[in-house]
Amino acid sequence: MNRIAVIDYGMGNLHSVAKALELVSEDTEVVLTADPQVVRDADRVLLPGVGAIRDCIAEMRRLGVDAEVKEAIQSGKPFLGICVGYQALTDFSEENGGVDCLGEFGGRVNFFGKRLKDAQGEKLKVPHMGWNQVNQTLDHPLWQGIEQDTRFYFVHSYHVHLADKALVAGTCEYGVPFDVGLAKDNVFAVQFHPEKSSKAGLKLLQNFVNWNGQQ
Repeated sequence: MNRIAVIDYGMGNLHSVAKALELVSEDTEVVLTADPQVVRDADRVLLPGVGAIRDCIAEMRRLGVDAEVKEAIQSGKPFLGICVGYQALTDFSEENGGVDCLGEFGGRVNFFGKRLKDAQGEKLKVPHMGWNQVNQTLDHPLWQGIEQDTRFYFVHSYHVHLADKALVAGTCEYGVPFDVGLAKDNVFAVQFHPEKSSKAGLKLLQNFVNWNGQQ
């Protein structure tokens, strides 16, 4: 049986992610866990995240999740990061006065700003909350069956800029352009919430369930 470990460090919308995975998969066991051995034995690993990144990173390090993430990435098994679980993979976030992240991939997480405006000069609200178009910049198995510029659901005040643009899997714009997704080898990560993104989000999760970890 296919087993997916959803890493539980107390900072993610775990149950909605787990329910969405169960909905799109057959013969799959979804386990919410921070147990290193359970994560190690799983066929796939998902790192969720909601909330202030300082608290998220602190809990990851306290529980040893940072080591679990590194090991899972290096193992070659399919790995998916969502929202703060995406941001945490970068080097540094401006949030909470500045936080060193896990540093698995070069990049920086920046604040949208208090004076964010659209192309017409109209003020934009922060956080960026709601549906927005995603431009797919890579041909990747997790985008299979999802049309270009499909809308996904976002909730965030900080956005990622990856250092290596060859790793950018998708982009979005909300006052400023930002990197909405990352893809390298067995790792895929996104800023939006697939579990809240209707059919397109469920399709992405289904693609993850069926993905062999290769581009």
